[in-house]
Amino acid sequence: MSQFARALKLALRHRLNVAACVVTSLLVAVLWAANLAAIYPIVDMVMLKKTIPMWLAEQVDSNTAKARELDHDLIALDKQLAAAKPDDLMSLRGKIANAKFYRDRHQEKAEYYGWVLPWAQRWLPNTPFKTLIAVCIYVLVGTHLKNVFRVANTLLVARLGNIATQNLRNEFYNHMLRLDMADFTDQGRGDLMNRCTGDLNNVGNGVQVLFGMAVREPLKMIACLVMAACVSWRLLLLTILIAPPTGLAIHWLAKALKRANRRAMEELSSIYETLTETLSGIKLIKAFTMEPSERSKFHRSSRTYYKRQMKIAWYNALVSPVTENLGIGMVVLAALAGGYLVLNEQTHLFGIRISNDPLTHGMMSVFFAMLIGMSDPARRLSEVFNNLQSAVAASDRVYQVLDREPQILDPEDPVRLPEPVRSIRFDNVSFSYDPEKQVLREINLEVSARETIAIVGPNGCGKSTLLSLLPRFFDPTDGAVLLNGVDLRTVRLRDLRSRIGVVSQEVLLFNDTVADNIAYGALDASQQAIEAAARKAHAHGFIVDKLADGYQTLVGPGGNRLSGGQRQRIALARAILRDPEILILDEATSQIDLESEQLIHQVLEEFTRDRTTLLITHRMSTICLADRVVVMDKGQMLDVGTHDELAERCTLYRRLCDLGYRESA
Repeated sequence: MSQFARALKLALRHRLNVAACVVTSLLVAVLWAANLAAIYPIVDMVMLKKTIPMWLAEQVDSNTAKARELDHDLIALDKQLAAAKPDDLMSLRGKIANAKFYRDRHQEKAEYYGWVLPWAQRWLPNTPFKTLIAVCIYVLVGTHLKNVFRVANTLLVARLGNIATQNLRNEFYNHMLRLDMADFTDQGRGDLMNRCTGDLNNVGNGVQVLFGMAVREPLKMIACLVMAACVSWRLLLLTILIAPPTGLAIHWLAKALKRANRRAMEELSSIYETLTETLSGIKLIKAFTMEPSERSKFHRSSRTYYKRQMKIAWYNALVSPVTENLGIGMVVLAALAGGYLVLNEQTHLFGIRISNDPLTHGMMSVFFAMLIGMSDPARRLSEVFNNLQSAVAASDRVYQVLDREPQILDPEDPVRLPEPVRSIRFDNVSFSYDPEKQVLREINLEVSARETIAIVGPNGCGKSTLLSLLPRFFDPTDGAVLLNGVDLRTVRLRDLRSRIGVVSQEVLLFNDTVADNIAYGALDASQQAIEAAARKAHAHGFIVDKLADGYQTLVGPGGNRLSGGQRQRIALARAILRDPEILILDEATSQIDLESEQLIHQVLEEFTRDRTTLLITHRMSTICLADRVVVMDKGQMLDVGTHDELAERCTLYRRLCDLGYRESA
């Protein structure tokens, strides 16, 4: 519940909205009970052919007569007190005090009814049927007003819940952008998607339920309890004796619902993960005819989720009967006790005073109406339990992410990054994703300013991981990466990454225009600068000639409306426009068609000339751009040198340069 309370704080910031929700809920509750109370004048007045003024006049006469009768009793008791023995004094004084209390009470009631009577005679109907009409109009108007306030309450609650959800979703997204790269695996992406959509929606629904039904319905029950207590608070206490065991049962169900909802959400994350993998790998699935296997995997997850949902349905189904049994039990107990008191005109039950005066049929009718009036809110509250427990479980999952502190952070006291770049040094660098399996081992490499370094090696030897340390996507587990002698962990991430351009094999374009994708990271670039970068990347021709709207063409999600080569050239244009001091090319030309290879080679030759470049490639034409080549194997640096030096002395390098290198890299 503590995590859900954090979500509620977002809603409580909107104090005026919260106050309006509470006020409208209170008005709905008061009008709910007031409408039910209309049964009293119908039973005790209209059905006995009386009007309200007639009933008030009877009450004045009745209470005045009772007060006079008690005055006579007090005179007699005073005489007894004067002649009483010492042992009888305490008993007589108690009787006198009791008689004075009830005499004063009847006098006050007579005075009150006498004060109201002239107003009633002037403004209220003077026949029983007209009184019935007035009561019916009162009920209709009261119901209409109640529904007006209920509509207002529903809208206010929806606004509050949606504002809280929007703020929490924005906070979640902002925090998600700060997470480490290790959190964005295929499994992690599916889980984050579920938490940012389904879980946040559950939290928002919980906020709406809490400030809506969870406030309104208990207030309706409280209003009915107050009205019932006005009839006989002692009888009310007797009828709610069965509430504690029912409350314990509901508490147990609430805990079970929270547990079941949390497990269902975890299973839904698994479904999201499966969908993410399927949608991103659909081409591979079809190519290897793995549809039956993937179908079976998805069906297993779906069936597990179904079982979780059925457990939630089972617990939720129990809540309503438990609350209904409570309501019926209270009504039956009240019917037995109240029926005995009314039918026998008694004020005591088992020797215990239940009421000061005998209860009338109208009073008991109102009492029963209030108990029944509590049953509808109680039934609605049974719906609240599942929503709230679902929101509590969802809040735990959302705040698990929000409380997850990234490891790659800006230092508290950042060092200013020296300009320009003079050297990059990997100083005895080791790295592992898993403590038991090292990916990089004791890498020592120094790169001079404006030098181009090619990194080659078999697949999985740590090439991409090594270059990921430079923009601090990860930090070394041992050693350090230094720029101009400054440890990268001591500088601001924004300062570091603003000087680095990255083009990777997995090109990602956003569902935006071609121009905006090229200008990503340089949002203030002019159209002329964008087109100039596209020309250098040999992308201008196909943009103008082959795309319907030229630079304003939407590329689709992930750039799926473009070919692989077109996407790659736009990515190169994006890097060219950024004009970074340090350029990282991770298989950046892997999807360029052979026809364009010579043109792209010329672009890279010109683009890498005046900047420090580190590239991973399997193409000999690209390796020839490098001043030096680093050969890696099994996470270690095997050799460093020029192409000719390595071709002469490094067996692995010669093998990589053979015809089979394209497949092994």
